[in-house]
Formats: sequence, structure tokens, C-alpha cells
Amino acid sequence: MSPIIPGGAGAAGSGSGSGAAGSGSGATPAEAVYEQLLERVGEANPRPRIEPVRRLAELAGSPQLSYPVIQVAGTNGKTSTSRAIESLMRAHGLRTGLFTSPHLVDFTERFQIDGAPIAGSALAEAWEELSAPLAVVDAELEAAGQGPITFFEALAVLAFTAFADAPVEVAVVEVGMGGEWDATNIADAQVAVFTPIDLDHTAILGPDIETIARTKAGIVKDGSTVVSAEQDPAALAELEAAAAEHGSRIVVQGRDFRLAEDRLAVGGRQIDVVGITGAGYDPAFVPLFGRHQAENVALAMAAVEAFFGAERPIPEEVLDEGLGQLTSPGRLQLIGSDPIVYVDAAHNPHGAAALTRAVTESFSFDELALVVGVLAEKDAEGLLAELAPIAHRVILTPVDSPRTLDPEALLEVAERAIPDTPIELAGSLPEALDEARAWAGRSEGRAVLVVGSVVLAGEAIAFARAEGWGTA
Repeated sequence: MSPIIPGGAGAAGSGSGSGAAGSGSGATPAEAVYEQLLERVGEANPRPRIEPVRRLAELAGSPQLSYPVIQVAGTNGKTSTSRAIESLMRAHGLRTGLFTSPHLVDFTERFQIDGAPIAGSALAEAWEELSAPLAVVDAELEAAGQGPITFFEALAVLAFTAFADAPVEVAVVEVGMGGEWDATNIADAQVAVFTPIDLDHTAILGPDIETIARTKAGIVKDGSTVVSAEQDPAALAELEAAAAEHGSRIVVQGRDFRLAEDRLAVGGRQIDVVGITGAGYDPAFVPLFGRHQAENVALAMAAVEAFFGAERPIPEEVLDEGLGQLTSPGRLQLIGSDPIVYVDAAHNPHGAAALTRAVTESFSFDELALVVGVLAEKDAEGLLAELAPIAHRVILTPVDSPRTLDPEALLEVAERAIPDTPIELAGSLPEALDEARAWAGRSEGRAVLVVGSVVLAGEAIAFARAEGWGTA
């Protein structure tokens, strides 16, 4: 195979800029908005501040106060849990908004209205509304010697604005990074949801779980309800302290509600849940793979119960509809069937461990080739070590991002983390997929799994669609 050639531009870059949508020759309205956002400091480099975001939202009419908000923080499972909450709220008959990050293929994926990506024209109109407020706040920040509004700061206010314009009756908002100073934290969330908290983004959030949890607990508001997954004791102590400080009720998975049974089923899981009301639900089918997804759904169900606050279970027909329409793109998503190719966005050791369990429980492949790309700031060795039990062959590829881990460095890490396993280098994801699919096609019982980065997952899905594999 040819030497590795690092990928090109990836997610949000650096610099600053503002203005209405419309730049970019031939760009769609949504692409034009994205191009202008990309001129700002990227979402991988957040600034630990929130007052400028409050100021921007205030000038835009405080759209985040127009509807109730359920906010979701944590390390892993945020997007899947957010999607499950939104699906259940929509099944209740509410008009929903869902904000998640990053996107896999299309920028509009980040802003969902009633379960579908926002229309590009609606997004452009919301961006136009922010043009003057952005110019004012950028100028104020420059006068104060601070950097202008960043990509994610603008993105969060854009989401709140688009949801107000829709209008939605409830918004489910995934925290970008951290919590206390995350741009989404300008919302006065009625329910604060915490997925499992673990080590990630340690250079920004802190070196240990306690410090990271303290930052994430910053989303708890006065009189809200806190709904938490099972946590490391240090993390739970921080969440309980934040709840006490704000006079908030806290319910914890395994203590106040629980996943009573979780069984493998064709195409997903069958789960039995006891909710925060104390009532046990009839067995329900979850069309997602892995026990971690069953845990995510149980957490989502508790969040929905907390939102309605009537101490009553979710109606059976609502639960069936909400779970029946649930999807989780980029999470063990099938993108090819001849041979079988799955993609998963796991990008840290905790997520990789859950993925390994899900693959082991849900599939019976004789051999699995892993196509792996990792961003430089991630714990590549920890991730690869967790994936080692399911790896029969490994093909390393650069991620299409300037933050991609140096391929030769990734090779050294992989040889330590996954010993006694064939490891190869590819110059690009298409080259890696060609090699992996050719290998898988030479024997029955083989499959391919693309893993290591959300950016890589999106790249693989887009490639599968372009190649007409018919499942992505």
C-alpha cells in the first residue's frame, strides 16, 4: 500500500468573521452559513467563557427562553441519549428541536426540527437574524482585548434562534464540551441529564473525573431536575453537590430508576425498565445495538418522566412509537452489505469499550477488520487497547482533518496496543476501505468496522453513499 498522506481540512477552523448567509459561489443556503461559521475559531478550541454568548443571545432576543429545554451533558452517549429523549418527546405530540454536535455528513444534521434536519432556508434566515448582533458583540470583544465569538458560541445561539423561529415546544440540547462555560449553558434547562462521565478532553476540562464532573455539573439550574446515569463515585458526588446547591431533585440510574432487564433481540435489544415513578414498563424493543444503548434509552425515559413531572409512567403507545422511530446515525451504523461494513463514532477508551461489548454481544463475525483513524488530542493507545479483543486485522488511515494523528505515530501506538495482529497503513480512507473490503470479501464470516473519530465516521458514511453501497 502507498505511504500515508495526511488528510485535508476538517471541522471548524480559525479566524473570525460575521455577516449574513450568501457567501460561497454556488453554495446552498446551509453551506453558506457553514462557510461563514468556519471563519471563526473552531469548536475543538472552546474558550472558557459564557458572558459573551449571553450578550449575543440577549441582542438576538433571548431565543433560548422561548421554550422549555432538556440539556444533556456527559462524556459518552450524549448524542444517542439526546436523540432518544427527542424521539419520546415527539411521540408525546410535541413539536421538538434537537441540537447535537458534531455532524457526520450534512451541517443541517445538527439542528433537527420534529425529527428531521432543518431546512437550509430556515437556517439561513436564523443566521441573518444574528448578523447585526454578531457584529456588535465581536466589536465589543475586540475593544475589550478578547477574541471574537467562536464557531460553537455562534452555533449554539443559531440553534436557539432557529428553534424559536420554528417554533418548537421543547428543545433537547446536547452540551458541546464541559458544561459550566459551554455555550449551550445560556439555556435555563428544566431537566439536566448526565450520561456517564469519564476522562476526555483532559487538557481543557481537567486531569481527573472529579474536576471534569464539577465542570459538567455547571448546567444544573435552580429548581431543575437532575437525571444521571450510573457514575463513578467522584462524579456522582459533584452532581449531588450541584443539585443540593440549586435546590434540585436528583435521580440516579441504579438507585432511583433502573434497567431491570436487557436482552439481545434481532436488530437491537429488548429492555425492561423501572422508571422514576416506581412503575415497571412492559418489555420494549430498542432498534440499536449494545447494552450501552439500552442504558442510554433507560436514561432518556427517566428524563422524559422528569420533564412531565406528573409522577406517571410514559404511556405505552408513546413509548412504542418513540422507540420504534429511534435511530442513532454513526453508532454501529451499517453502511455496506457486500461485504458487511459498519461504522461507529467511538473516539475514546470508554466509548471503545462499550463498542467492543456491543460487537461481541450482537454479532458473530469470524473475523473483523478495523479501519482506524484518530485525532491527535485523543487517547489513541487507550482506544486501540479497548478495541484489541475484536481486531483480526487493522488498517490505519489519516482522518480528513488538520488535527489527525500523525500516521507513523499511530502505527507505533497500534503495535503496542494490538500486538500479534496484522497492521497496515493506508494513504486515505477510500484506500483503507478498498483494502479492508477486499480482505473481507475473500472469506465467509468477515466484516469491516470503521472507528476512531466522529469525523472519520462521517467521511465513511459519505463515501459509502457516493459509491452507491445502498445502506448508508
